[in-house]
Amino acid sequence: MPQPEQDSPVLEVRNLKVHFPVRRGSWFSSQTELVRAVDGVSFNVKPGETFGLVGESGCGKSTTARAIMHLVKPTEGEILLDGHRLDNLSADSMRQYRSDLQMIFQDPYASLNPRMTVGNIIGEPLSIFGLKSGIDKKLEVMRLMDVVGLNPRYVNRYPHEFSGGQRQRIGIARALAARPKVIICDEPISALDVSIQAQVINLLMDLQQKLGVAYVFIAHDLSVVRHISHRIGVMYLGRIVEMSESQELFKHPLHPYTRALLSAIPVPDPSVERQRKRIVLQGEVPSPDQYYGGCAFADRCPIAKVETCTTSRPPLEGTPHPAACFFPGEMTEEGTRKE
Repeated sequence: MPQPEQDSPVLEVRNLKVHFPVRRGSWFSSQTELVRAVDGVSFNVKPGETFGLVGESGCGKSTTARAIMHLVKPTEGEILLDGHRLDNLSADSMRQYRSDLQMIFQDPYASLNPRMTVGNIIGEPLSIFGLKSGIDKKLEVMRLMDVVGLNPRYVNRYPHEFSGGQRQRIGIARALAARPKVIICDEPISALDVSIQAQVINLLMDLQQKLGVAYVFIAHDLSVVRHISHRIGVMYLGRIVEMSESQELFKHPLHPYTRALLSAIPVPDPSVERQRKRIVLQGEVPSPDQYYGGCAFADRCPIAKVETCTTSRPPLEGTPHPAACFFPGEMTEEGTRKE
């Protein structure tokens, strides 16, 4: 995959936190606790680059996406698009940046208005942002349908007349209509059949080559993220625990959690697959409504040291790439500590 040019970041996320208050207890003796859905996430995306964000369900990936899109108000931190802060804007002030920042949603069935034709769905951003009107708008809608692999003759059909993969292509065309600089892809293939997933991924990569758009690609499947991403951030319980160039992460994973995720990816060679050992993590993902003074992964980590890992939180730093671990690279492929 060609590397993007080394320009200034088009999107910057700095120490993003999204905390939700939750009331616990009875009616008369309730107390408010915080669910730390996102707890200090930082990354940037350059023009034409794909930044992959991976992790288990509930780790805060989608909440991060919604905070970037201004659909959820951040508790703390900064979000910058081309150097302009978005996190402190009102809903009205945010409108002028909507065309530069678009989103492809996870569910192609729920993200399209069933009462609107495909032409109206794709053409709506053109009208909202004053890009096209009249016959020019119709021609642009048909061009966008052709770009994403849909027959322009279906412009007057409704979403229920399309398959899941076709509906996701409609969502992609709608996002492209606004001519964005960044598209947030929130697990855009998880609801699709495996045979269709590859088609959508290849479409996104082709569009990036042609248009130079940047992606934040959110998924829980590391093999998919490896295929499309230039850089990858691994999330665990609201924080990024490792960040690296895509190929570097797969060749030299440093964090034990990353190593465990990689061990779960099947290998197409049966002889190699039979000899591999899975790293099975013990216990459950901790609750995000509890504060951890140390490493949140310590209770499940095979190489954790109680006196070190449970008393202070490891920073995201180090070489050859940053990892939030006091013992980076010390876990073997079998899930034990290196001698």
